[in-house]
Amino acid sequence: MPTRLEALPHRHVLTLPSEPSAVRLARETAERALVEWGIGLGHPTVGPALLILSELVTNSVRHAAALSPQLTVIYAAGADCLALAVHDRHPHRPLLYGAVTGVGAGGLATVMELVLGLGGTAVVRADADGKGKSIWITLPLTEPEERHTQGSSRS
Repeated sequence: MPTRLEALPHRHVLTLPSEPSAVRLARETAERALVEWGIGLGHPTVGPALLILSELVTNSVRHAAALSPQLTVIYAAGADCLALAVHDRHPHRPLLYGAVTGVGAGGLATVMELVLGLGGTAVVRADADGKGKSIWITLPLTEPEERHTQGSSRS
């Protein structure tokens, strides 16, 4: 995607306790932020993005809470890009692309199918001390036809 994350004009950071209610709060916060940023909840990327967010927060709550009593959700957006990240302090870094080929299981496979189906990207970034990670998802906000047209008009 041509947009650099640092260049995205809209950002919001939310820190929550690693408990089940975090899923609902992260999703509600995302909905409010998107509307505030002028991205309608009916946009074709928003539904899948909210599902991705819910799955990532659920995974942090289920698998990282013992070592990470809090998790952080980062939301960012620009005219053509939506990015979100979920950070926790558990050292395990899942193989995102392995989930698509059957190496992973459950929610991550769904996340990756949605990300790839929308033409997005996913990456796991380890904390500098190796004791935590962030899973970053970047999704285009252009329609598939627009992406094709934009890609074919370049020389």
